[in-house]
Amino acid sequence: MARGLEKEWETRLQKLASAEAELHRREQQRPRTLTEEERGKINILGSDLRLVWSAPTTTDRDRKELLRALLEEVILKVERKENHADLTLRWRGGMITKLNVQLKSYQLQGPKTDEDTLSLLRRLAAHYPDNVIAGILNRQERKPAYGGQFTAGSVGSLRHYHNIPRFEPANESLSGEVLPIQKAAKVLGVAASTLHRWLNAGFVAGEQLTPGAPWRIRITEDLRKLLVDTAPPDYVPVAEAMRRLGVSRQTVWQRVKNGELEAVRVREGKRKGLRIRVVAPPAGLFD
Repeated sequence: MARGLEKEWETRLQKLASAEAELHRREQQRPRTLTEEERGKINILGSDLRLVWSAPTTTDRDRKELLRALLEEVILKVERKENHADLTLRWRGGMITKLNVQLKSYQLQGPKTDEDTLSLLRRLAAHYPDNVIAGILNRQERKPAYGGQFTAGSVGSLRHYHNIPRFEPANESLSGEVLPIQKAAKVLGVAASTLHRWLNAGFVAGEQLTPGAPWRIRITEDLRKLLVDTAPPDYVPVAEAMRRLGVSRQTVWQRVKNGELEAVRVREGKRKGLRIRVVAPPAGLFD
């Protein structure tokens, strides 16, 4: 019996401790009565909201709660073109405030194509289609703004964004124009590989808009005159020119390139090939 009474006593003590803890908790939550001094401070703050708003102890969360308590409705009308917004604030009690707020203009700053590449694109677009331009830019190891390699699509998008006109093939006569190797070879009646060899040897002059761009040939009357069916009598094969001048083949080509020697190309017949004009030196005093 004593043991049972003791156990019941302990149970009652635990319940009492729990009840006291709950009472203490509820007393902590229950609003306490304000003193006269506190009431006076609240009245002062209520008459000067700016003082409450700018008080160092007022947090941003407090300010939001304060606005929720004071405002009934906020009407916002944004004018994107004029870059401003009209606000209508309806306060509790019926007062209305209208404000015009200037909006901040934000400009997304993403990766940009460098100005040097854009300048090159403007020059290339006047002469080449987008797929050729993409190959030129990739050979020069240039990169688009977002990395990777240029494609015809990315070049086209870049042109559209910067208002760069696309390449339009010319319809006028080819005479005197600058043409790609393939077209120039067709106009001159020779193979494209031959024209490439002439470029390397300096027999004809070529043009490039930029390193890596396709070679182009300017079709002129002087260039057409270099291609003949029969060589004039004083024009000899390259080997004979080497023997008469006593120089190497490379030197002969270099002199042709520098304009020191005249040359023509026989394009048909068994004597087809390059011919060099070697003028015999004038007779000397002791000849």
